[in-house]
Amino acid sequence: MNGKNIKEIVKDKYASIAKQRNNPQKCRGVTSCCDSSNADYSMFNDDYSNLRGYNADADLGLGCGIPTEYAQIKKGDTVLDLGSGAGNDVFVARQIVGEKGKVIGLDMTEEMIDKAIINNQTLGYKNVEFILGDIEEMPVEDQSIDVVVSNCVLNLVPNKMKAFNEIFRVLKSDGHFCISDIVIKGKLTDELRKSAELYAGCVSGALEEDDYLRIVKDSGFNKIKIQKRKRVEIPETILNEYLSNEDIEDFKKDITGIFSITVVGYK
Repeated sequence: MNGKNIKEIVKDKYASIAKQRNNPQKCRGVTSCCDSSNADYSMFNDDYSNLRGYNADADLGLGCGIPTEYAQIKKGDTVLDLGSGAGNDVFVARQIVGEKGKVIGLDMTEEMIDKAIINNQTLGYKNVEFILGDIEEMPVEDQSIDVVVSNCVLNLVPNKMKAFNEIFRVLKSDGHFCISDIVIKGKLTDELRKSAELYAGCVSGALEEDDYLRIVKDSGFNKIKIQKRKRVEIPETILNEYLSNEDIEDFKKDITGIFSITVVGYK
C-alpha cells in the first residue's frame, strides 16, 4: 500500500467509528459492529474518566496513553492536538490552559471534526477550534504553538519524518511535544503488519522504537525522553485471526513485542 491508500483506509475506518458512535443504539461498543473483522480499536486505551475536562461524548476509546499527563501544559499556552478525533485530549488540555489559552484540534476526517465541533458547542468553549487537515501538511502557522500533543495517531501517518518536521515547524522556539504512540520492539509478523483492518487499529503502522526515536531526533528535536512505556497485550481474538498457534506462542514468549510509549521532545 502506498501512503495515499493508507490514509484512505485510516480515514474511512475512523469516519465509520465516528458515525457509529453517533448512533449508539446500533453499536454496543467498537468490537460488536464497527467493522467486519471485529478488531478492537479500544484495546490500547487508558482511562480518562477521572481527569478534569473529561467529556464522555468525546472519548471514543481510540488512544494509547494520556499525553496531557506529561505535556507540562501551562495556563495561557496554545496547544495543538494532532488527530484530535471527537475532542477528548483537546477538552482535557482546555481545562489546563484556561480562558487565556487556546487549544486547536486537527484531524483529517470530516466526520470526526463534525463530532468534535458538536461536542464543543455543548461545552461552550470559545477558545477551542477544530480544523480539517493532514498532519504531513498542517494548515497551521510557523512557530505559533507552545505544545503539540497527539494520542496514538503518528503511527498511522505514512511519512513520519514529514510529520515530525511539521511539528517542529509549527512549534515556537521554546516549544515542545508530548506524544503517546505505538512502537514495536522485536519482530512483528508480515501477516499482522499487512492487515489493513489492524493497521487502522494502531499496530501495523508502528515502527521499531529505535527507528521512531531516530526520526524524532533527525527532525531537530532534543532532550527526547520516554516518560512512560507499557506493553500492549493483544487479545486472543486478534492473534488467532492473524497468527498460527506456533506464532502465537513465540509472540507471547518474546520479551519485546508491542508497546505504548509517551515521549517528549523539545525544539
